[in-house]
Amino acid sequence: MPAKTGLVEVMDRAARKAGSRLRRDFGEVEHLQVSKKGPADFVSKADQKAERVLYDELLHARPDWGFLLEEGGEIPGEEDKPRWVIDPLDGTTNFLHGIPHFAISIGVQERKLDGSGWGDVYAALVYQPINDEVFWAEKAKGAYLGDRRLRVSGRRHMDESLIATGTPFLGHGDVEEWTKINNAIAPKVAGIRRFGAASLDLAWLAAGRFDGFWESDLQAWDTAAGGLLVREAGGFVTDFKGRSPAIADKQILAANDALHSKLHKLLAGALR
Repeated sequence: MPAKTGLVEVMDRAARKAGSRLRRDFGEVEHLQVSKKGPADFVSKADQKAERVLYDELLHARPDWGFLLEEGGEIPGEEDKPRWVIDPLDGTTNFLHGIPHFAISIGVQERKLDGSGWGDVYAALVYQPINDEVFWAEKAKGAYLGDRRLRVSGRRHMDESLIATGTPFLGHGDVEEWTKINNAIAPKVAGIRRFGAASLDLAWLAAGRFDGFWESDLQAWDTAAGGLLVREAGGFVTDFKGRSPAIADKQILAANDALHSKLHKLLAGALR
């Protein structure tokens, strides 16, 4: 495997530092489940603290870069510099309920050469603090779990495939759209899973644990890192119309090469 570049090392250190605090806070939130007030305020503070750690660490390493933060919004950097796209706690609801399935997601997005906006994500890291898994990738250099090269699964048949998704919930998502897609895909596959953290769904797809993933109504920080992981592991990431935006967030369909076209055919037919 290629040695981690300085950029990946910076991301790794920042994620681990924020992740250690999330692990401590997660231990506390489990105890708060029995309190009358409940843990919601505590989790909000944990989210904000993790974001602050990431911001401080990455700003120190690259002081002229910008940020797109889930909590803090957009913070401009110098005009010709990239930006960090960060979700400090993807899977907040899982965290809130004491479910150990959440992650830190960091992507690096470059500016378009013509200066007209933001281009491709060229570095990515998804860190799962509870089991200390670090998924990372750089454009044209592959995707890795620690020091192990990742490849999307080799499954070719729908009836063998396990598909991940995110379901609509209070104030988020289109129930009618999701139901149409689910009704088209579910009878054809071995199973559908909803684990509640899109960055990890995509990281697990890159690692071959899932064979496909779809969701809509996400944000850039949900999929910036995971999308690059899938692409660098040999998979395809598009929107529901088959286009390949730099960050597929409003609509995302991801899978290995054999299953993406089959899933897209079912999805497109369901939405006609």
